[in-house]
Amino acid sequence: MAELANCENCGKLFVKSTSSICPSCRKEEEMKFETVWRFISKKANRESTVQEVHEATGVEEKLIFRWIQEGRLLVKNFANLAYPCSSCGTMIQQGKLCPDCVKKIQSDLESYEKQEDFRHKDTHYQTYKLDR
Repeated sequence: MAELANCENCGKLFVKSTSSICPSCRKEEEMKFETVWRFISKKANRESTVQEVHEATGVEEKLIFRWIQEGRLLVKNFANLAYPCSSCGTMIQQGKLCPDCVKKIQSDLESYEKQEDFRHKDTHYQTYKLDR
């Protein structure tokens, strides 16, 4: 069933399908994508960074970051394209978190689990302690 929504870009009311932006904003984004694609497809520009692509094309960095995350711009073809880690902002080429943030989260989880195990064992011990 059709759902009405406001476009995330321009605020215009439209019938929402799979996109959260209206058809005219989507068309504008596709034109921007084509501009970026034409620029980085040239041999001389294949090693450009997102900042360099932005400066050369005028396309917003957030859009370029999104296209990399979505896999529309493949980093295997363009080695210097990257986007920021969701946690610390370090530039990455896949996933949402950089390896350091993943390690920190894993370490924090392991510490938490150890604390919970200790609390559980301590509570279990107190339950069976004899009163004197």
